[in-house]
Amino acid sequence: MAALIIKYQLADGVTRDQFEDWVKTKDQPAMRSLSRVESFETYRVSGLLIGEGQPSVAYVEMFDIPDLDGFTGEDMPGELVQGVMGEFMGLVKDPEFLIAEKV
Repeated sequence: MAALIIKYQLADGVTRDQFEDWVKTKDQPAMRSLSRVESFETYRVSGLLIGEGQPSVAYVEMFDIPDLDGFTGEDMPGELVQGVMGEFMGLVKDPEFLIAEKV
């Protein structure tokens, strides 16, 4: 099982309410409908546990994907994911897509 973690800021001019409405009505329903996505959650970063200052990101998304090869080879190039990703990239800036495995 692989985890996909996406960290990002909101694009200039995109409000938290606007973005979170899109997440709840479009992003999560679409991505959760994929058979290779076991779970998908979006988290708003609210602060730092240790240290001072501002967090480096505003949001984090976490996916559990049992078949990463199938996801990247078949789901990602598909119309559903490409449509969601196109909208996503217009709402965020500096996304970082991380693949992680449990230790």
